[in-house]
Amino acid sequence: MQELANIIAAKVGIDPALAEKAVGMMLGLMQRTADDGPVAEMIKAIPGGPEMVAQFGGAEAAGDAAASGGGGLMGSIMGAVSSMTGGGDTGGVMAMGQQLMAEGLEMGQIKDIATETLSYAEQHAGAETVQKVKDSIPGLGAFL
Repeated sequence: MQELANIIAAKVGIDPALAEKAVGMMLGLMQRTADDGPVAEMIKAIPGGPEMVAQFGGAEAAGDAAASGGGGLMGSIMGAVSSMTGGGDTGGVMAMGQQLMAEGLEMGQIKDIATETLSYAEQHAGAETVQKVKDSIPGLGAFL
């Protein structure tokens, strides 16, 4: 768990605790929205993955972000991202993006965290498993 957080913190320029929280939130979203088999395999293969999901990836995190209204600048940014990716059922991804932005992350940092997380997951779970996860999450492309 700490290895991934440290890698992301160094590459993105954020605190390791924030990196760990962001990864846990992303993995939690994937667990709730991706196909069960591949995502369970991927999370289990990531050292500390299940623990990060348990700590930071609960459904209430996404619910809190969605309940925050989605207005203002963050809502506008996330709406623009949604329209650039073709819209669709992207509510969970957009809500997570809003919550991460509320934590002080910028869109570019969120994309970097997602890219690094999935790259790390490929090393541990394999590219085919991670691709199945990516293919089953609407709107994920906005963060890659």
